[in-house]
Amino acid sequence: MRTQAVEDYVKAIWLIQESGERATGQRIAQRLSVSQASVSAMLQRLGGLGLISYEKYQPVKLTASGTNVALEVVRHHRLLELFLAEALGMPWDRIHAEAEVLEHHISEELEDLIAERLGNPQYDPHGHPIPARDGTLPSMEHRPVAAMEVGETGRLVQVCDERPELLRYLDELGLLLGTDLEVLGREPFDGPVTLGLPGGEQRVIGAELSRVLRLSSTSTIPNPVRA
Repeated sequence: MRTQAVEDYVKAIWLIQESGERATGQRIAQRLSVSQASVSAMLQRLGGLGLISYEKYQPVKLTASGTNVALEVVRHHRLLELFLAEALGMPWDRIHAEAEVLEHHISEELEDLIAERLGNPQYDPHGHPIPARDGTLPSMEHRPVAAMEVGETGRLVQVCDERPELLRYLDELGLLLGTDLEVLGREPFDGPVTLGLPGGEQRVIGAELSRVLRLSSTSTIPNPVRA
């Protein structure tokens, strides 16, 4: 019973786990903007379908079948984001919402055509890895700005937040994928971080942004998509 709701839930669980968090009922409810009562009912359904292993008051874990479903939906979503950005020129702050709708309605044939048209890409416009058809994921070494020391440098390769207002703010700051950055200063107690850009420009970002911007010393993203 592959309904859109089922796909949304298994994808949400996978994305929570991808971020390194535990897929608790509360976290799933926050991710999907639904009530915890709704989550509890759906988790029982997903357990009955064999897509998750679920015990009350314990984090949810995807089964092999659930992981396969999640990876397929994530692949659709991230390929669509890249297609909307590259082929149609849609800004990176708008592609997520469009892909959320379309991801449930494309065939495997269309998925393959999009992937071929894009050159079988490995990363989406926000720097997230695109699962291959067999479910494997490209590797990427990166760290959040929040974990870097003053004097360290890296290339911006991933933004772990797709809120349109946040992405538009990054546009205003000139903090786009592929930008080389240096951590110039950091205030104590989770204070602001000063970043150096090419050409000597500087940007000051808050703690929230420092946690979602990921830098790599050896970027593996070719031709990053810019807004």
